Amino acid sequence: MVNVSRVEFHGYSDCIRLENASARVTLGHQCGGRVLEYACEGVNVLELDPNQAGWTPESGRPGVDPWGGRFDIGPEKVLPPHPALWLGRWTAEVDVAGIARLTSEADPVTGAQLVREFELDAVSSRLRCTQTITNAGSSDRVWFHWSRTLVAGGGIVVVPLTQPSRFPNGYVMYGLDTTVDFLPEDPNIRVGDGFLEILDTPRYPKLCMDSHAGWLAYLATSDVLFVKRFATFPGRSYGDIVAPTVSVWYYEHLLCELEPIGPEERLAPGESASYTEEWWLVPHKFPERRDALDPAEIADVVRRVAT
Repeated sequence: MVNVSRVEFHGYSDCIRLENASARVTLGHQCGGRVLEYACEGVNVLELDPNQAGWTPESGRPGVDPWGGRFDIGPEKVLPPHPALWLGRWTAEVDVAGIARLTSEADPVTGAQLVREFELDAVSSRLRCTQTITNAGSSDRVWFHWSRTLVAGGGIVVVPLTQPSRFPNGYVMYGLDTTVDFLPEDPNIRVGDGFLEILDTPRYPKLCMDSHAGWLAYLATSDVLFVKRFATFPGRSYGDIVAPTVSVWYYEHLLCELEPIGPEERLAPGESASYTEEWWLVPHKFPERRDALDPAEIADVVRRVAT
């Protein structure tokens, strides 16, 4: 059974809370439509900046780059800034089926309007997150789903790799000067037996993969495994610069951003497209030695639990 309530959280009143015996989800609509809390056994896997607590566009405080379970639209380097979507006040409601819905205004910059729906399973930690993009403008547009979930740093990322890959080492690494290294080598990144593992802080934080396995996992130091499942489409175009299906931004031990990326959606005025991610939280012991992690064991947990 899912309990639905309105609560105060992270300095915001009237947040939507979905809760069952396995997980707790808290949604904020006051500064972008995002997930503020996704918790298992009282541990929030998402990372929030306490200095941003209660920030709204009307607060009079300097602007922020909000933390937590963010979503966005791409392409990253082409789309102009869109603060109405990223920082604006959204509407929030829950329907009779217990699905929470956050809705943006029609963005005056891009012409996009976004709806995000969140459905917590009755008994498990599975959270279904669906973003719908509508072209509210007057001309054809090309956008795609871009997930930008910030979690507490210092954990271990596991991404299953698939073949064929356009990347010789299974991934690429962005440099600080915006160059892209297509043959990266890093002692804290391990590739082998069909998996990529980010075991610790890489040389540069932004990595991209073109995996079509449809999942990634993050083992937090708080002994929680965060799993994301998502659809991929090998026959369709992916619109970012290196056309990834997955990106990870691993910044020291402060933050890690987990980013499933959807395919391009060509939308005429009035048309919409939706993309769904499914999230799970699973208690899992963090290894005493990072290099002792067995990615095949993580894959087995995903197969058994995150289905």
